[in-house]
Amino acid sequence: MSDIHAEFKEQPGDDPDDVQFNTLYGVRTIQLNRPKKYNALNGSMIRKIIPRLKEYQKSALASIIVIGGAGPKAFCAGGDVSQLAKDIAENGETGQTTSKSYFGLEYKLDHLIATYPKPYIAYLDGITMGGGVGLSVHAPIRIATENTNFAMPETGIGFFPDVGGSFFLPRLEGFLGTYLALTSESLKGVQALYAGVATHYIDSSVLSNLTARLAELVFKDYDTLYTRLRIIDRTIEEFNTGLPHNESPQLAGNLRLAIDYCFRFDTVEKIISALEKERDSAHAPPQIKEWAMRTLAKLGEKSPTSLKVTLRQMRLGARWNTAETFNREYHIAAKFMRHPDFVNGVFARLIHKPATKAKWEPDTLEGVTNDHVENFFKIDEGEESLNLLTQGLDYDLYPFERDLGLPREEHVEQLVKARARGREDIIKAMLEAKEGKIGVREKVEEILGRRAGMNGEGNVVWKS
Repeated sequence: MSDIHAEFKEQPGDDPDDVQFNTLYGVRTIQLNRPKKYNALNGSMIRKIIPRLKEYQKSALASIIVIGGAGPKAFCAGGDVSQLAKDIAENGETGQTTSKSYFGLEYKLDHLIATYPKPYIAYLDGITMGGGVGLSVHAPIRIATENTNFAMPETGIGFFPDVGGSFFLPRLEGFLGTYLALTSESLKGVQALYAGVATHYIDSSVLSNLTARLAELVFKDYDTLYTRLRIIDRTIEEFNTGLPHNESPQLAGNLRLAIDYCFRFDTVEKIISALEKERDSAHAPPQIKEWAMRTLAKLGEKSPTSLKVTLRQMRLGARWNTAETFNREYHIAAKFMRHPDFVNGVFARLIHKPATKAKWEPDTLEGVTNDHVENFFKIDEGEESLNLLTQGLDYDLYPFERDLGLPREEHVEQLVKARARGREDIIKAMLEAKEGKIGVREKVEEILGRRAGMNGEGNVVWKS
């Protein structure tokens, strides 16, 4: 590991035990080991993980990387932003520079994961937020359990959904990504699978057995990454213990239609207006009216600056590739470090006990001008680009998502429009294509119930 850049070498004060690495035949496990801090990610951990991933990348003996978190509560509850905010409050510009350096380090790790040439598997067993999302969502295989609690809570602390959120969130179906980004809504357990955040769902009790089974896999030297991932995909299904009883997709039906309608607009003001119409509508179902009221209340608690910057981020990020995503986020994060909302939000929500209401500057949406928002996306003259660790492997869409995740709406639409057939035939065809993957039937049934109808011959017809 002598060729690793100095910025990844151990520094004074780094905890020697905050990440644990183990070998089990061809499997290399990475365990985040700060359970009392919910495995919050810090510079010390990143400086350990990056050199190990580079080492594993070169080793012919390392076939599969598995990352998880120690303790029963969290995979990783986020980056250690409390320490960053304290540093800025105490040291001003020096603290801002230190914080910017931390985000640069973190984003290099996230981009390395997103472009990693070997199978990388994330166990989302427990709280998975902020920095933990960066360590997991760009993995080709992401396993949710009954303990998964996924969220991007950044707008509530005067920040934005970083760690590649610009790439991941806009590529979720419909406007789910925009909804999750602005509201910080959480996805628990199997809901992470249905929403596309996870590619698989198994019970947490079998994770250790799965790791042992993965260690038994032997790949041929000429197997491509795709082939290896498909073998792993089938292996995970061996540990299928079934879906939770009576837990169908929650962001579904009328609620999903309302989300896509309200969060399709390109200004926060129009989104709020749409939510108010749902809340006040005489025709909306009671549960949708209640949802709109709760969502308006949530948005009212967030930083107005964060809301407007995040919405713009969702629209622009849909056109960025992976390299541009992390470079852009690096510059956006640096500007948030100089904005008062970050320190105010982190102190109010995370440091003060009990949490208090944050004082935002400005404290209204009207006070956040378009010029103010656009300034976050301008790269100032003389600003350096992020020196990413992988070159030439970037992409515009996740390369394995169609084959490893649950079916998406466009896949079901293509099946419906290919030829006339009934509802059960559609589901059967998708189950065959997905080799009986857990969750496929439930996902396809939800999509058909929301986006399709039946004609007089009993065949499924896609709604325009």
